[in-house]
Amino acid sequence: MSTTPKTIQIFLPSGDPRGIRIAEITTRIVQVIEVPRSLLPDFIKMPESNQVALYFLFGEAEDGTDAKVYIGQTGDLPARLTSHNKSKDFWQRAIVLISRTNSLTQTHSLFLEWYCLQAANKAARYVVENGNAGSKPHTPAPLEADCLEIFETGQVLLATLGYPVFDAVSKPVTSSEELEVFYCKASGADGRGLYTPEGFVVLKGSSGRKTNVDSLIGTPAERFRERLVKSGVLKVAGDKVVMATDHLFKTPSGAALALTGRMTNGWVNWRSKDGKTLDELKRQQPE
Repeated sequence: MSTTPKTIQIFLPSGDPRGIRIAEITTRIVQVIEVPRSLLPDFIKMPESNQVALYFLFGEAEDGTDAKVYIGQTGDLPARLTSHNKSKDFWQRAIVLISRTNSLTQTHSLFLEWYCLQAANKAARYVVENGNAGSKPHTPAPLEADCLEIFETGQVLLATLGYPVFDAVSKPVTSSEELEVFYCKASGADGRGLYTPEGFVVLKGSSGRKTNVDSLIGTPAERFRERLVKSGVLKVAGDKVVMATDHLFKTPSGAALALTGRMTNGWVNWRSKDGKTLDELKRQQPE
């Protein structure tokens, strides 16, 4: 994603920040429209719905885990979204990407659908609900260049609205910088993680205990760990669980719970290589 400064405008057609939101970078023609599922009939009445479009359906479990996305394209948004409203249960919000100049073609949308599926699977931040990623459609070079620019704009706007579907949870490091890695060794865990603006990322290969302490049995925390195993984030290996991918947790304590099988203070149990706690380094302010 580009790191150059940008001006983004978000328009609220109804004045309600929880309702339909239309986002755009003011110098570009791409618009991204966020539609709560309950307001789908209102969106279908809007002129923006009568365009060739790329769309995303986003949903997650009640506790915020298992974030999911379905990615599609269509020349008939009202019919396609109405069909998904009847047949797909998991989603709560639709994001629609269109052109303000109505210049998106079926060729654009087919390439963008394929490219977005590749990017979403690579980022592995969301569970992609599409059955397969398909094959690359034939796209003339000038149109492909257009699509890559549209994708970059859409990536920024989606992340701005709270859907960073194409952004890996841990970013690659250049040769000129060094990751600040924290370690969790509590209760037999051998975890490595990163403190980020979005939460705490436990890195692939981190391991912890398979079993839970007795006080966790029958609690939401136990079900939280079970869901991580069921979704494939945690893989069982003997008496251990191992992180199969980099995974973002909302809090350091949730990240520590995943590995230790017990309620724990992640601000204390995640430590730097020289033994300083996450709390000391990130929360305690010098006088």
